[in-house]
Amino acid sequence: MVPDNRGVCGRYAATKDAATIADFFHAEELPLASPQMPRIPNYNVTPTSEVFVVLEQDDTRRVDVARWGLIPSWSKDASRASRMINARSETVADKPAYRSAFRKRRCLVPADGYYEWQARPEHPKQPFFIHDEQSGPLAFAGLYEDWDGPDGAVRSCTICTMDAQGPLARIHDRMPVVVPQGEWANWLNPGTQDPEELLERLVNQAGAGALVAYPVSTHVNKPANNGPQLLTPVAAEPSPPGQP
Repeated sequence: MVPDNRGVCGRYAATKDAATIADFFHAEELPLASPQMPRIPNYNVTPTSEVFVVLEQDDTRRVDVARWGLIPSWSKDASRASRMINARSETVADKPAYRSAFRKRRCLVPADGYYEWQARPEHPKQPFFIHDEQSGPLAFAGLYEDWDGPDGAVRSCTICTMDAQGPLARIHDRMPVVVPQGEWANWLNPGTQDPEELLERLVNQAGAGALVAYPVSTHVNKPANNGPQLLTPVAAEPSPPGQP
């Protein structure tokens, strides 16, 4: 099944362990071992998966674990989490589900790259893998929230999105907000006075020039499929037999 593309960044690849992420993002603390640790490497991260995030608490930068799909602290249950994997940058400061986290609980979501599906007339959607042209880690602008669920506390996260830029707009009209290294500290700092101005700056300075895309196999469409073969470039796939 092709992911619902009303949003963006519904799947991504994350292959780095916590120690590698901590080294790259200059984090001082690692997550405590628990049964909910993310699968690593994971070449097909899906909504509601446990993922690594980078956040700042008590003036300490740390790598932590969160469930992908935000659960607001006031939510009665987690039933809508899979539909809250993305937060639109244009409305994140005002939407009740996101505004509190946006003010005080921002994080970075590390990724090797993400998948997006291009609609093609009379053809199945073509998946692309989008990544840094130097193959470096990406830092998506994320938000996190803590929810007191029936089985205990749950930390969850979402990824901020924006209008797609440059050639990426030919694949999909949205893309994740990527935080450059020079803005990591500002984004993570809970005391940042004007997060709206910061997010606007990130969106305005974002360019797709550092991101490149290539088509990959439709095997990525199935959440159960995983492994480095999902990142192998392919020619754009033709329609299945029997279809135009």
